[in-house]
Amino acid sequence: MNAIPFYPRTLGLAGLLPQFACLAALTLGPQEWRFAALALAWGYAALIFSFLGGLWWGIAATRLHSKVPVPDWLWLAAIAPSLIAFVTYVPWVFAAEWPQPSLVLLGLGLLGSLVVDWRIAPLCPPWWLRLRVPLSVGLGVSTLLIALV
Repeated sequence: MNAIPFYPRTLGLAGLLPQFACLAALTLGPQEWRFAALALAWGYAALIFSFLGGLWWGIAATRLHSKVPVPDWLWLAAIAPSLIAFVTYVPWVFAAEWPQPSLVLLGLGLLGSLVVDWRIAPLCPPWWLRLRVPLSVGLGVSTLLIALV
């Protein structure tokens, strides 16, 4: 992790704190906190998953004018997280079972995002995967744990 620049490393790791706090609230807090912690955890996972798509879009867009070819699939991958996050919100709107199934989908999506990160690594800084792996695993696993608590 020391090879990763200070701000991406520090702020990236700090980005795990909200989900860890929700997990702590669910496991250590009173029952009255349960729904709020679940809703906040869902919202944060959906927000960060959408953010990853924005990162991928930005990476593709900045490479359009360079000699490095941008794979066509990356444009589709970049919009998928926001669409998936939106779909995970729909059950809440219609008072269906929520948020546990939605949290599972988001947790799996966050873990699966590493496939895209790995495939676009040649377009990214050399430290990209060293940062992305602990962040995606940390957020994905904590989101899945929240779904199961």
